[in-house]
Amino acid sequence: MTNIVLFGPPGAGKGTQAEVLKEKYQLIHLSTGDMFRYNMKNNTELGKLAKTYTEKGHLVPDSVTNEMLKAEVNRHLETNPKGFLFDGYPRTKEQAKVLTEFMKEKGTEVAAMIALEVDDEVLVGRLLERGKSSGRADDANEEVIRERIAEYYRKTDILKEYYQAEDKYYGVDGVGSIEDITERLNKVIDKL
Repeated sequence: MTNIVLFGPPGAGKGTQAEVLKEKYQLIHLSTGDMFRYNMKNNTELGKLAKTYTEKGHLVPDSVTNEMLKAEVNRHLETNPKGFLFDGYPRTKEQAKVLTEFMKEKGTEVAAMIALEVDDEVLVGRLLERGKSSGRADDANEEVIRERIAEYYRKTDILKEYYQAEDKYYGVDGVGSIEDITERLNKVIDKL
């Protein structure tokens, strides 16, 4: 099984590349955002628990997020997938440790953390441009965009160190055409 953690700051093109990679490598794309929306919409026990935090404006604790992810992986394991593409998870070192242990229990492992690397000014420009048509308020305000990017780096540096220590971190240039970026990602994945 090929299991990949895909990372990148807001505006790096992660969503676009995730769509391409899941098709090419026949991976199950697990997006934390999608998992939260699904569980809350369907009033699962984990969804109800997550709502008790989000309704108060609090972050959902790792323990709840971890259980949602495990449930989702277990659900898909029944189909004998070729692997998973984790998008938005892990976000903390603790989550990374949980993922490592959980995948080990399942007889597999995370093969790589691949991070799309893009200069901050390029990201700001991309997000402001996207904000003109996306309707997302967080893509229309430069100050908010810069804070989102800074928050990404604050959290990701720890994960970068974690996966570097395991020799599983790969930084990929996220600037250029979609096809060029996909080609760079393919080169990394094909070597795993």
